[in-house]
Amino acid sequence: MEVEKRKLVMCGVLSVLGLLSAVTAFAAEATRIKKSQVMVTTSDSFTRCSYNRSPAYNLGFVSAIFLMMAQIIASVGSGCFCCRKGVRAPTRSNWILALVSFIVSWFAFVLAFLTLLTAASLNDDHIQETMTADHYTCYIVRPGVFSVASILSLFTVGLGIVYYLCLNSVKQNVASAAATTTPVNQGIAMGQPQIPERVEDPVFVHEDTYMRRQFT
Repeated sequence: MEVEKRKLVMCGVLSVLGLLSAVTAFAAEATRIKKSQVMVTTSDSFTRCSYNRSPAYNLGFVSAIFLMMAQIIASVGSGCFCCRKGVRAPTRSNWILALVSFIVSWFAFVLAFLTLLTAASLNDDHIQETMTADHYTCYIVRPGVFSVASILSLFTVGLGIVYYLCLNSVKQNVASAAATTTPVNQGIAMGQPQIPERVEDPVFVHEDTYMRRQFT
C-alpha cells in the first residue's frame, strides 16, 4: 500500500510539473515579440533592430526550469537500471520499455530545453545591427516554436512517468505469495518411526537331544 501511494505521489508531482512547463510555454507563445513590435532604424551605413523585453523571456525560462525539475525528479526517483536485482527487478519487457522511454525522454528533454532557452533569449531587451542598409533582417522567434517546445515538454514528462512506473513494477504480491505458500511438511505428523520387532524363526531341537540334556 505504501509503494502504491509513493507511485501516486511521484506521478502527481511529475504531471503537475509537466503541465506547468507546457502552460508557461504556451503563454510565452502568446506573448512573444511580433514583427510589428520591432523598431527598425536605418542609416547610410547600418541598420539597427531594437527589441523590448517581452513576457515570453521570463515565461520561457520558467518553462525550462519546470521541465528540468521534472526530468531530474523522474531520473532520481527511478534509480539505477542495473541496481535492481532479485525481487526488485522488473520483468524483461518492462525493463526494455523503461530503457527505451528513458533514452527517448532525455533526447526530447534536451531538444525542448534548448528550444525554450533559445526562444526565450530572443525575447530579451537587445539591439541587433547590420552593416548594410539595403538588405537587413531582424530576427524574431517564429510562430509555433514555443508551442512545439510545450508539446515536447509534455512528451518528455510522459515518458518519464512511463519509465518510472516500469522500473518500479516489481513482481506483484511477492510477500503475500510467500506467506500463503503451503509448507512442505504441512499435514504430515512428525514422530518416532514405528519399527516392528523382529521375530526370529523358531529353532526345532530333536527330542533325543533334549532327553540327553536332562540326564546329563
